[in-house]
Amino acid sequence: MAAAPPCCAVRVRGAGGGDGDGGGGSGLVLSRRPGLVLCHAAVFAPFLRAGPAAWARPSALPPSALRPCPRLSVVLRGEAGGLRELGARLLALVPCAPFRQALERGLGRAERWRFGAEEEAAGTDPRALPWFAWLRVPGLDAAEGGWAARASAGCLRKGQALLACGSPFGDLCPELFLNTLSRGVVSNLAGEENALVLTDARCLPGTEGGAAFVPSPAGPRAVAVIAASLCWKGAEWVGLTLLCSLAAILRCSAAVLGEAGVAVPPVPAWVAAVPASGGRDPLGWTALVECGATWGSGVLLAPRLLLTCRHVVEARAPLRVTPAAGPGQDAAAVLWGRVVFATEESSPFDVAVVELEESVPGFVPPCLASTFLPGEEVTVLGFGALGRACGPSVTAGILSAVLAVAGRPVMLQTTCAVHGGSSGGPLVSSGSGSLMGIVASNTRDTGAGATYPHLNFCIPITVLQPLVARYRRTRDPAAFAGLNRAGDGVRAAWQLQQRPGHPSKL
Repeated sequence: MAAAPPCCAVRVRGAGGGDGDGGGGSGLVLSRRPGLVLCHAAVFAPFLRAGPAAWARPSALPPSALRPCPRLSVVLRGEAGGLRELGARLLALVPCAPFRQALERGLGRAERWRFGAEEEAAGTDPRALPWFAWLRVPGLDAAEGGWAARASAGCLRKGQALLACGSPFGDLCPELFLNTLSRGVVSNLAGEENALVLTDARCLPGTEGGAAFVPSPAGPRAVAVIAASLCWKGAEWVGLTLLCSLAAILRCSAAVLGEAGVAVPPVPAWVAAVPASGGRDPLGWTALVECGATWGSGVLLAPRLLLTCRHVVEARAPLRVTPAAGPGQDAAAVLWGRVVFATEESSPFDVAVVELEESVPGFVPPCLASTFLPGEEVTVLGFGALGRACGPSVTAGILSAVLAVAGRPVMLQTTCAVHGGSSGGPLVSSGSGSLMGIVASNTRDTGAGATYPHLNFCIPITVLQPLVARYRRTRDPAAFAGLNRAGDGVRAAWQLQQRPGHPSKL
């Protein structure tokens, strides 16, 4: 990205002015005529007259809603390379209704989502997530200035590249942390015109109020604002960043800004370039697999043949398979399936083979990878994170390790964020678009009780492809029986321990 993103750090100080009396975050410089900065409203929580109950209001809060109104400033990078701090005043705190609705639908209470900190009490009040603050910064006024380049989140597609910009730890030591960049992809989308965006760009506390940008021929365009940098779902660290559509915030802020004499120009129409894929869209291979109360992901290899993990279909219940809908497509119909083979529990390979009662319409089979190069860029698709609510999520990373036994790959490790519900989903080469394997699990430290989504394990497609070909030729499920007869070397790799030695706690 050639041009520096128009971001800053935001300082919020109480009347006493001490460092312990207030907080800080990140901000987005949206306009220089007049000078306007948009940031997240959670930094104002200690000053709300009505306390946390104020976040339940459906309409904007004026500066008088704060007691007392804190002293505000923004910290930016100067043209000569140093830092400059400019005074600011609050115009209003504004809720984004489409984002709030998407949160309620996609991240329901039953899923036990938490944001901002691992400890329950220290996390961000979820009611504050849809709130944003507008700051007037006269020192940013420029006669030749205008609004920052923007794009509509409605044009985003899963897997599209994003660049997040924010200041870790807010206004703490901006000499080191101001406007730090993190690269990722669009992991999932929800709500009206994609009001809610999840990305796997890794952000830290204090970056809330920073922005996500999409590349364009004319330079980066701001598309969303960071609402929460860290997310937990139950006891599982999700490792994704929660964004709110900038276009949605602007629509909800039009009246407030209009009262201040600011006219919001429309977000320019813009459509992201979609790389050519030869008609092979990995979303078209991905399916939701439901078996009783258990659900996970699956990979379609043929119109009526699907691979998933044994632990997804263990329950003796009817099996429902829902292929993922592609961009602009209606929701796919639910298909019934039956398990024709599942590995034994003692097998190192957690695999099940499912035959569908009906064919998936218009299915285009994947190309299968034959080689694996550590360090190559890869993508995982699956129904983790937002799960069944918003279709499969997409996370990107690299192939971090290839474990081989007797010269044949038996396990792939990646740095993609993998969550509960992703089991059975496809691992795809980001370069060639070929199917490399299926996700088996992420990592859990049983001693500490911690889950590590960025360390995960996949079964190489080269292990499965010859067996699938034999089954399709003979229709005999015994074609897969060799998965139950893996040698000691393969078993040792998948038991996460070396022999001799102490058993792994992972």
